[in-house]
Amino acid sequence: TAVAEAKAIRKKEASAYAKASAESDTNIAALGKGIAAISSGAAGGASFLQTSAAAAVRRLVVDMDMSSVDREVLASFLAQKEEGGYAPQSGQIVGILKQMKETMEGD
Repeated sequence: TAVAEAKAIRKKEASAYAKASAESDTNIAALGKGIAAISSGAAGGASFLQTSAAAAVRRLVVDMDMSSVDREVLASFLAQKEEGGYAPQSGQIVGILKQMKETMEGD
């Protein structure tokens, strides 16, 4: 019946929304962790790169709509290990991450 079909469609849509919402919340949390870690200094930034939050940010760098310059800066930073060479760009990195977080929170 039409009612059963409508309920099935609504259930499917609700499930898809819940999944997308949970993913968005996870990504926003990952950005927040990255901002906090990088803002705390080189040790925090280096340890952040080893976390699952950093992996989530890496995925966002690929998936989000952003300028190619921002994408390149973030990708370069996220590709580093514990070399400690990122400090001069940390302010720029934090700015880009904050902008990404604000965009995601607005969606």
